[in-house]
Amino acid sequence: MVIRHWRSALLGAAFVAVPVAQAYSQSANTSTQAAAATDENDTTLQKIVVKGKRVVNAGDEANTPLATETSEVTLEAKQVRSIEDFGRTIDPGVNYNRSTNTVNIRGLEGNRVATLVDGIPLTYFRDGARGTSGGTDSFDFFSLTTVDVLKGADSSRIGGGALGGALLLRTLEPADLIGEGKDWGGKVGTGYDGTDNSWFSGAAVAKRIENTSIMFLGSYKKGHERENQGTVDTYGSTRTKANPADYDQYNMLFKVRQDTDSGHSFGFTAERFRYDKDTDLKQGQTPTGNYRPGNYSSGELNERTRVSLDYEYEAPSTDGLIDAAQASLYWQKQERMLSTDAYRFTTVPGVYLRRNSMDQSGFGFNGYIDSGFKTGNVDHVLTLGTTAFLAQAGQYSAGVDSCPAAPPYLPPYTACSNLHTNQSDMPDVDSKDFSVFAQDRMAFGNSGFSLTPGLRFDWYDRDPQDTPAYTNSPLGPSMPRGSQDSAFSPKLLAEYELNDSVTLFAQWAMAFRAPTTNELYLTYGGVGTYLSVGNPDLKPETSNGFDIGARFGDDDFGGSVSVFYNRYRNFIDTRALTTAEALSIGYDPADYGNNISGYQNVARAQISGVELGAHKQFANGFNVRAGFAYTRGMNLITNKELNSVAPMKGTIGVGYAAEQWGVDALLTGVAGVSDKSTATFKAPGYGLVDLTAWWEPEQMKGLRINAGVYNVFDRTYFDALNLKTTTVAAATKDYYSEPGRTFKISLTQRF
Repeated sequence: MVIRHWRSALLGAAFVAVPVAQAYSQSANTSTQAAAATDENDTTLQKIVVKGKRVVNAGDEANTPLATETSEVTLEAKQVRSIEDFGRTIDPGVNYNRSTNTVNIRGLEGNRVATLVDGIPLTYFRDGARGTSGGTDSFDFFSLTTVDVLKGADSSRIGGGALGGALLLRTLEPADLIGEGKDWGGKVGTGYDGTDNSWFSGAAVAKRIENTSIMFLGSYKKGHERENQGTVDTYGSTRTKANPADYDQYNMLFKVRQDTDSGHSFGFTAERFRYDKDTDLKQGQTPTGNYRPGNYSSGELNERTRVSLDYEYEAPSTDGLIDAAQASLYWQKQERMLSTDAYRFTTVPGVYLRRNSMDQSGFGFNGYIDSGFKTGNVDHVLTLGTTAFLAQAGQYSAGVDSCPAAPPYLPPYTACSNLHTNQSDMPDVDSKDFSVFAQDRMAFGNSGFSLTPGLRFDWYDRDPQDTPAYTNSPLGPSMPRGSQDSAFSPKLLAEYELNDSVTLFAQWAMAFRAPTTNELYLTYGGVGTYLSVGNPDLKPETSNGFDIGARFGDDDFGGSVSVFYNRYRNFIDTRALTTAEALSIGYDPADYGNNISGYQNVARAQISGVELGAHKQFANGFNVRAGFAYTRGMNLITNKELNSVAPMKGTIGVGYAAEQWGVDALLTGVAGVSDKSTATFKAPGYGLVDLTAWWEPEQMKGLRINAGVYNVFDRTYFDALNLKTTTVAAATKDYYSEPGRTFKISLTQRF
């Protein structure tokens, strides 16, 4: 069974890897022969270790062969404005689930994939009671200078949550805008995206006065509903066109940097992101139903504010104890809100308003130092670091309705016994997180072999507070106890430089994820209906991950291949509680229709797969590239496939670039969902063709125009991740389809 699943994936990997490896093997032989000839005539000199250059940023989260970097130039050239764009045009192993607003890497998502902006982790919210989810998408691509994607488990450097991988984002610095020989610089950009009929615009400017640099950046985007292939524009369940929507997105970034002649750099950063969307829920409206035309809409709000003091150090010489250092002291606040604005006509008649929000704010610190030294024939790069975060998280539902103030809830108000409002479904929670980590990259002489052991210790504490909004709720819950635990996350990375162009690597790494506040404490439901309870006794999720692969080449000709296998324990999931379990926490199942569920450490799982990519630039201006990602996940308790795993995806691109213009074609193929998957909707496979072009007018230095036609053949297709728990009727399935043929254009002017 396993062999059959892997056969096509491994054949695809071999198809790309073998010819590339052969080419580089020939290159390696040639290089070795040339080196031997040189050694015969040259005098062997004592090896000089350029320590400062070698160790700078060795502690950076993306400094690993398991990470790939995408620059600002590439993001703009590919017109990447969302994580979905990134996965479609750059990395087939990165996906986005719009139903839960989360990044998906190697079959995991939500809190199992970490997102960091300038080294500061973003919070992922998931309110199982009232539908609020998201938070790790609280950034704008216009403000980024690099996007690094780390694949696989590596908590020893990233921290909690990096079970599937991490999205590592770096925002623009003044130096990124100020060109060499200048004391100021900037860029402006604008564009249109037919996917949601949106326009965006942004501007950034930086100025340097002696050793002081300052930067302002602002961007704005306005759009509508995401298009689909539906054509039925009616009210109610027969509707297939997307519900009308309008949204606004703002992002502001301000930085000051003070450099010194001694290698120290001090800075201040302020950042503000806001996304606000309103949707007319026409599919839920009928002329004679509970929600009628013009009386049922929803809202979505996503906000993040960050202020930080930043420090960097790069040693000007190689004889000091510390060669490089980075640190950030920050305050960050995030909020996610889902709202409903309606008037009900039959069930519980009257005004119906809800503002369901989750938020977290707190102070944090992260930093590390690099130190290079030599013992015998071994060159060391020792990294020591620490992180700390003190925060408070909360959840609240505010609202207005026509429910009676107290039971009994008789017809037509029987629904009032379920989810109440103007209450918290969990207490406010004070959180403390602390970690220390160390790793030592050891290079063994001229052998090309290096070994990097690493170890991280994480400790967390969750302390629920006695808040009246929670304890006075109709369920009358007692105050839950706190939760505290710790974990060690070791790793061992081995690298071998076969030659200057080929590096082989293998890594074993552990990772962990602490339970979230809602998994620990969120309790909701109503007498006579159902009940879901949090579990303060949850253990952290843990994983063991193994990666074997290779990276080869350069910008002209290169690629990578990686095979991975991961095992997970203590997966946190919901299941029905037994009568004894429910009674032990103070609830009688008979009061809730024998329907009480809660979070439990219930599952063991494994995820394995293969990822590869290759590219070639030809002297005549043509280029080709290919990418492939195959992942298979199994729940080892139920022996069922995990529905969080994205289907197999492959891309092939062909392009031509002249000095001032270029064109590109991209073919994307995605497999259908397996019949053995537990997904409710088995999305069929599909293929897409995208055509793009760019132009840099000779008369307008610094101007670049990008344009593209996406899904050229107007194919109707479905994204499996968005629909894994959705019941899709055949008659109205186009409502859940992705956009057809769309157009995108953007202009960027650099100064």
